[in-house]
Amino acid sequence: MAEDLSIVSGNKEEQYQNIIPQIKGLLEGETDLVANLANVVAALKEQFGWFWVGFYLVKNNELVLAPFQGPVACTRIRKGRGVCGSSWEQQKTLIVPDVETFPGHIACSSLSKSEIVVPVIRNGEVIGVLDVDADTTDQFDETDQQYLEQIIALIPFN
Repeated sequence: MAEDLSIVSGNKEEQYQNIIPQIKGLLEGETDLVANLANVVAALKEQFGWFWVGFYLVKNNELVLAPFQGPVACTRIRKGRGVCGSSWEQQKTLIVPDVETFPGHIACSSLSKSEIVVPVIRNGEVIGVLDVDADTTDQFDETDQQYLEQIIALIPFN
């Protein structure tokens, strides 16, 4: 696929339905994990304009920063810490409408106001997380969860 995206406006569901086939095209035939993660976060950032989009991968029992787009970020996160570490520990997607209300939230940026973290689970084990932050509260919902989980399932983590 050409490395060009067709960005659409419209409701959230229409935007996801537009970007998912394009993400599939970007992933098709590419085996390099870093390249794939980089293109996924770039496509999501382009389409939705979120404040921060990125992956953390589990390495030596920590989440370690991987490809992302946005301001500089926390480099390492322990299991159970913040939204990312909690998503890893609980092995489930966490939607946080207001990060100020999340116990133990790690403020990598004071501009982050809401967050969704989707665990990457392969063979019953969390191997990473997709972290998305917005600079407004109440940005994420079950629609985001549904489609971001679909996108995570597309990525070959070999």
